[in-house]
Amino acid sequence: MDILNFLESLRWGVILNIVFTVLFLIVALRLVKTFMFRLFERIKKRARDPESTKNFDTLRVILIHGINFIIFIFAAINILNLLGVDVRPIITAAGVVGVAVGFGSKRFVEDLISGLIILFEGQIRVGDVVEIQNVTGTVEKMTLSIIVLRSIDGAAHFIRNGMVDMVTNYTRGFSYSLVEISVAYKEDIAHVIDVIKKIGEDLRHEEEYRDKITGEIEVLGLDKFNDSSITILARFRTLPRYQWDIKRAFNLRIKEKFDELGIEIPFNQLVITENKN
Repeated sequence: MDILNFLESLRWGVILNIVFTVLFLIVALRLVKTFMFRLFERIKKRARDPESTKNFDTLRVILIHGINFIIFIFAAINILNLLGVDVRPIITAAGVVGVAVGFGSKRFVEDLISGLIILFEGQIRVGDVVEIQNVTGTVEKMTLSIIVLRSIDGAAHFIRNGMVDMVTNYTRGFSYSLVEISVAYKEDIAHVIDVIKKIGEDLRHEEEYRDKITGEIEVLGLDKFNDSSITILARFRTLPRYQWDIKRAFNLRIKEKFDELGIEIPFNQLVITENKN
C-alpha cells in the first residue's frame, strides 16, 4: 500500500519525465554501442597492420563500458531528483567513500594500473589466445579490472589484472606449429627426414593451407632418445591462431604416409602373462 500511495502522490509530469529518462538511458546505451562499433570499424579499415585491429577491439569494449557507466550515473541522479531525493548528500558520501576505497583498496589500485599497462602496451587483445596463471584460452573480454578467458572446454575464467605477472601470447605477430614425430630406432633417419620434408611441402601448397603457412617446413633434427623411439622435431611458421590447425593436418598426413611406406611409429605395449599353477 505504501508503494501505491507513493505512486499516487507523484504528478503525471514527474512520471513522464522518469519514463523519458529511462527511455533515454536505453536509447543512449544502444547509440553508444552502435556509434563506437561503426567508428572503430572505419579505423580498422584504415589500419595497415592487421594485428592492430585487436587493440582497437579491446579499446572499443573498454570505452563502451566507461561511457555507459557515466550515462547510467547521470540517469540515476536525474531520476532521484525527479523523485524529490536530495542527491547532494549521496554524492558527497559517494565521493568520501570513493576516496577512502581508492586509497585503502590495494587490490583495486593494482587492477587499475595493471589494466592500463596491459592495454597501452598491447600485451593482450580481445581475440588473442593466451596463457595467464596456468590458464590457457581466448581473450573474450577485457576491462581495466579483469580479463575473461574462454578455454577450449568452454569454461570462462575471470582473472584480475593485478594477478597478471606473466602473459604467454600464442597469437602475437606470427606463430610456429611445432610437431614431434616419433619413429622406431631401426628406421633410416635420413630417409624419414626426407619424407617429413616432402609431406610438409605438399601441405604448404595445398589450397586450404597455402595462405596460412608463411614459410617452408623446418626439420630441426633428432630431438629426443626415448625408451622405445626417437623423436624428430619440425615446425611451420604460420599466421596467428592457425598453428594448431596446421599441426593436426600435418599429423594426419604423417600417419597416412608412414603407414603407406611402412615407417614404424612405436607405441608402448603391455604384456600380461598368466600363471596357471
